[in-house]
Amino acid sequence: MPQSHRVVLIPGDGIGPEIAAATLQVISLTGVSIEWVRRLAGVAAVDAVGNPIPDETLEAIRECRIALKGPLTTPVGGGFRSVNVAIRQEFDLYANLRPARNWEGIPGHWPDTDLVVVRENTEGLYSGVEHWVGRKKDAAEVIGVFTRPALERICRFAFEHARKNGRRRVTAVHKANILKLTNGMFLETARTIAAQYPDIAFDDRIIDNMCLQLVRDPRQFDVIVTTNLFGDILSDLTAGLTGGLGIAPSANIGATSAVFEAVHGSAPDIAGKGIANPTSLILSACLMLDHLGEEDAAAKIRAAVAATFAARDRLTADLETNHPATTAEFVEALASRLKQS
Repeated sequence: MPQSHRVVLIPGDGIGPEIAAATLQVISLTGVSIEWVRRLAGVAAVDAVGNPIPDETLEAIRECRIALKGPLTTPVGGGFRSVNVAIRQEFDLYANLRPARNWEGIPGHWPDTDLVVVRENTEGLYSGVEHWVGRKKDAAEVIGVFTRPALERICRFAFEHARKNGRRRVTAVHKANILKLTNGMFLETARTIAAQYPDIAFDDRIIDNMCLQLVRDPRQFDVIVTTNLFGDILSDLTAGLTGGLGIAPSANIGATSAVFEAVHGSAPDIAGKGIANPTSLILSACLMLDHLGEEDAAAKIRAAVAATFAARDRLTADLETNHPATTAEFVEALASRLKQS
């Protein structure tokens, strides 16, 4: 009898509920059994209970250990922290995994690009240590926290991911020439971990040169491991080189829990119009299925996405300007291929 999984579903704000419904429809066609535990976060949660991240949502993630999340909007105004950051810190989701690849049929700057950014997800300049300097509040200060245990685990995660997925090289990205203590410790740690993986090639790049090299030719890279701020920037850069955020998947992984999410915004301007592209969340769900041990189902969905893109069959407006399809029509194109697989 097929194993059943319990997964928290946070539909999200704006277009979130639409792309979440589309994603669940696609997953259902694989035959994987999932019990969806629906919970709120973001603006939808503020409207419902006055809290962008309700305790019952956190408790559900704590119980199920797996969540699939649509895009969230952090409410404007004091007192509301970023829901995304809060969830990562609450469950110590220390590794952010951002694959970036070119798809046949989708315009990209470099064909055959296939890489992944592994971003440290809990420390650095996003540690939350920020305050005003002086009574006039005309200066502010932020403290980036870097700890050796966190750097060791993210570097090890990158090498383990490379080994498990048949990738051949890990590149550490840093600014150790200027930030000699914090980034120096990161580079030193990466080199120490690299020595424990002789089957995986290792090199490093300074962040500004890395941006240059990615734009020149991203095909020279395989797995990129870096700190929180640099990873935030590089993951969007690599998405931009390979088709945009609308088709970019993301996973936030910790020792006991994992949250898989669309990385784009909630797009309130097109919410309810039925024209949003659900691919980012669908491919994030594929990462979730991999994590659950349902690799065959994930592979079938990716193959259906690849075939639909290659045929340019019923693509949404962000990918097809002449004859754009609706969200439902795009899902129909995927479904027709999944049913044949």
